[in-house]
Amino acid sequence: MHSEAVASRSADQKDSRESRNGGPQLDAVSLAIIEQLQEDGRRPYAAIGKAVGLSEAAVRQRVQKLLDQGVMQIVAVTDPLTVGFRRQAMVGVHVEGDVESVAEALSAMSECEYVVMTAGSFDLMVEVVCEDDDHLLEVINRRIRAVPGVRSTESFVYLKLKKQTYMWGTR
Repeated sequence: MHSEAVASRSADQKDSRESRNGGPQLDAVSLAIIEQLQEDGRRPYAAIGKAVGLSEAAVRQRVQKLLDQGVMQIVAVTDPLTVGFRRQAMVGVHVEGDVESVAEALSAMSECEYVVMTAGSFDLMVEVVCEDDDHLLEVINRRIRAVPGVRSTESFVYLKLKKQTYMWGTR
């Protein structure tokens, strides 16, 4: 994104984003920095600064603030197969009682990479990353189903990961 595009973001768009999510206020420049880092998390601050119209030091400060506020993370995303995790599944969870306490318990499990409270057929959707089928069985049968409040689960084993990106930008 070039500095002209950054400057062209409307105040209406910014205001509606802030009021919808209730999180930290993000101006057009911070959003542009996030987009730059989503394209390449190792992009130098000087290059980001050139793209968004700030100095390298100003970009460094903004990135640190975004990290401190929990707005974003900068991480290495791996292909689970290449690092020894041969089985992934999405697990739909039906809950009796407090969904948030069950979500917290599942979030504490290292194999549960993604825990979302949902509306619809399931109360929670949980992405599980395991070493193999035996590990997946142990996680679902002995750990997830043992959490108080878990009524039932349905597993959707991944056969092949076709697309996984983090490039949705900041719309």
